[in-house]
Amino acid sequence: MSLSTAIAFACAYIPFAALQLSVAVQLPRFFASSLGVGAAAGGVFFLVRLIDIPVDPALGLLMDRTRTRFGRYRPWLVLSVPVLILALYMVYQAQPGVGVPYLTLWLLILYLGMSFLLVGGNAWASTLASTYGGRSRIFGAQSAMGVAGAASVLAIPIVAAVQKTSEADGVRLIGWFMMALAPLCVLIALARTPERVTADSGGRAFRLADYAALLVRPNVVRLLAADFCVVLGPGWMAALYLYFFEDSRHFGVAAANILLAIYILAGFVGAPAAAWLANRITKHRALMVTTTGYSLTLIVLFLLPKGLVAPMAPAMFVAGAFAAGFVVLIRSITADIGDEIRLETHRNLVGLLYALTSATTKAAAALAAGLTFTILGLVGYDFRPHAHNGPDQILGLELAYVIGPIVFVMIAGACFIGYRLSAPQHAEIRRQLDERDAAFDPSASLESLAGDAEVPAAAAPR
Repeated sequence: MSLSTAIAFACAYIPFAALQLSVAVQLPRFFASSLGVGAAAGGVFFLVRLIDIPVDPALGLLMDRTRTRFGRYRPWLVLSVPVLILALYMVYQAQPGVGVPYLTLWLLILYLGMSFLLVGGNAWASTLASTYGGRSRIFGAQSAMGVAGAASVLAIPIVAAVQKTSEADGVRLIGWFMMALAPLCVLIALARTPERVTADSGGRAFRLADYAALLVRPNVVRLLAADFCVVLGPGWMAALYLYFFEDSRHFGVAAANILLAIYILAGFVGAPAAAWLANRITKHRALMVTTTGYSLTLIVLFLLPKGLVAPMAPAMFVAGAFAAGFVVLIRSITADIGDEIRLETHRNLVGLLYALTSATTKAAAALAAGLTFTILGLVGYDFRPHAHNGPDQILGLELAYVIGPIVFVMIAGACFIGYRLSAPQHAEIRRQLDERDAAFDPSASLESLAGDAEVPAAAAPR
């Protein structure tokens, strides 16, 4: 792929990354404080995530079995656009007085649109690069574009605060922005990126045993456990971010969003740096390095003076760079394990595999929102705007903010102790897949398949 094509494809990740950040950081506070839902908002986000978890595996199965002239994964990205636009309007333009049922319904629809975009995009990405190093690069580009999306939704409340716009109206502006962003980014990806379908995909009907076979594979167990923990840690922190930086570190809303923007923008450095490191010390060792570095950086936050952006900004940049590495490495490892499964089972289950990681991601995000709000409620923390919280409540907030993320991201790195699917092993897997794909398409040579072992959708058997 040319650089321009890779960037065009990565554009599809921009609206998802923007939404992922906004839903984790801005929406819980918007509904809990600005719209008056209170601590029940945390319970709703937790419940909706639980309900939504089985959706992704079902979507992965449907995507793996989709066969159209338009492609396998492209139709799902198209479908994501109208679903997202409707849900964005209903969630981000909500008014005071909405209750738990309203939030539950429209969050479910919003998450559905996000699933179409994420699972389809990740599965499609795995077919665009087949080599161990190429996977790191393409997912690095995807993460870098995601940084741009996340940074954009952080810039809006900063500008709104400067213009003396209320925090709630700033969130509504984010909704309008994303309603325009989603169709534009998906259109760019569809217009520039080819889709290829593997030779041995879309075969026999799915059986429940396929799930069981995946879930007992050691590498899949490692992957899902690590993905769960590496999302739960930062997700836990994200749910408490604005409360922590305002009440504990004494930053205003604008300054807190500036620091969060620095954290997110660090992904422009962290994502390619993680890809570079992975291609030198292997992906799983690079994941261990990033999880350890992230945990140490969180401890540093408590040693810095309160209310000063200048000393806090470098620490936030370093933490954000390590966090961006998590995403690149986990997605790239997922694609490699998908190749291992395809070689052994003669079935392309990469859509299902990415759907399973998406399900663990949602489960972790649900637990993060539910646990953090519950813990703050237990220590008596008051969520209302301009509420006064005493030293005990602030201490509870600080402990919750730092202990959870450190514990879980370190567990994520530990999950890959003893992992053996490194570059040489993956190269052998790809060699065998290339030979099998060449036999499937007699007109293709191994030389033409060396860079991309998949065959065009038009050449795949109906």
